[in-house]
Amino acid sequence: MSSQPLDQAFLDEIFPTERTDAFFDALFGGAEEGAYDIRLVSREISPTRALLAFELRQRPGKCLACNLTYGLPDVFQRHPVLNVAGVAKAVATRLGWPESDMRWSLGPTEEISRELHAIPLILERS
Repeated sequence: MSSQPLDQAFLDEIFPTERTDAFFDALFGGAEEGAYDIRLVSREISPTRALLAFELRQRPGKCLACNLTYGLPDVFQRHPVLNVAGVAKAVATRLGWPESDMRWSLGPTEEISRELHAIPLILERS
């Protein structure tokens, strides 16, 4: 394991940028309808807790603030294209946590700015 187990290259590998277009294609029937790009980022890691976030960055010519991002944690949790459970499992594996010893959840949408919202992904060891 590297000294930075959740470096951005690893996070981009388990949640590639192409997944945003696939999500909007499944949701709206066209990727061009999406108002934001989704990127998984690491916030804080400890031996028993990992705090990450799905950042929603406004696309040029779109309005992130006009979209209903506050209901997204429920959508993200269940949407098969996003596969948040699989992302959580990959992170736990990378951290060396047994899957049976880990639980994950999504926090409420945070409005960091008009152009950037975030959905926290919290992993905890039991």
